[in-house]
This record gives sequence, structure tokens and C-alpha cells, in this order.
Amino acid sequence: MSTLKNPVGEHDHVKGELNAPAVLVEYGDFQCPHCRMAHAVIHRVQKHFGDRLCFVFRNFPLTQIHPYAQAAAETAEFAGAYGKFWEMHDLLFEHQERLGDGLFAELAEKLGLDPAELAKALEDGTYTSKVRSGFTGGVRSGVNGTPTFFINGERHNGPADYDSLARKISEALES
Repeated sequence: MSTLKNPVGEHDHVKGELNAPAVLVEYGDFQCPHCRMAHAVIHRVQKHFGDRLCFVFRNFPLTQIHPYAQAAAETAEFAGAYGKFWEMHDLLFEHQERLGDGLFAELAEKLGLDPAELAKALEDGTYTSKVRSGFTGGVRSGVNGTPTFFINGERHNGPADYDSLARKISEALES
């Protein structure tokens, strides 16, 4: 079974407490339709487990098949630099069918961020290395598609549906 090679830490985008008894890490791609479906599942899982669960999202853009995945990940990182990663994360999944420069600018403005500054960051590759670092860490952990989940450092090889994830998280909480 694959294990998470890069431990969860302060460098991650985290919802919940890092010391929660269950830590769910997702390697995801903002253009992946399966990740969009998993997005709703994750919200249910978070609501169900509350403060017993820490959720971490790491970028894993599959650029060979998703032409906007890298720019979407960099857009999320740009928002994260202003404390708005999770807001952008949710908006990108909610508007996945419209990914592109126009949407990125629109969402930045909606979050009170400067669209021109975002455009410059995308053009300059300001957040490229941060996204690449997440991707590389995923590859080291055996990630080869999205979404890929790890629960308390162990890869979840089952489906990304609510019942499967909730069952595995419950098992992790019991052990």
C-alpha cells in the first residue's frame, strides 16, 4: 500500500486542526470532473466528522489532459497568498466548466483580489514552483491520477464516494 511521502504541515492548505485524529489528504486537479464530484463528497465528510477531521488539498494538475489545470492551480495559490485559498478552491470547482483566464479574473475580482495582479502572476509563473512541488510530492507518494486520497498517511484505494471515505475515516479514528 502506498503511503504519503511528504508529511502534512504548515506549508499545506488545511481545513481543520493539523493534530486532528484523522487527516484526509486529497491530490486534486481543478479541471478533473472526478475531483469536482469528490468536492461535494468532501464537504459531507467534513460536516460529518467535524473537528475530528483535518482536510488537506494538494495540487496535482494533469496538464496532458486538462489544459487549464495548471493555471487553475496557480490561481488558487495566488488566492492563498492572500488568505483566500479555500474560497478560490470552492469557486473553481463550482465553475469548472468555464475554466480559463476570463473566469480566473472574474473570480479574483469576486474575492476582492486584483485581476491584473493575478494575470501577471500567471504570466510570470509566480506560483508554478509551488504547484510543481505538490505534484512532485504526489508522484513520490504513488499518485498517478485524480482524485487520490490518503487517510492518516495511507492511500485510500477505494472509491471516492461518501460511504467509502466515511468508512475508512471511521476506521482510522478507531485505530
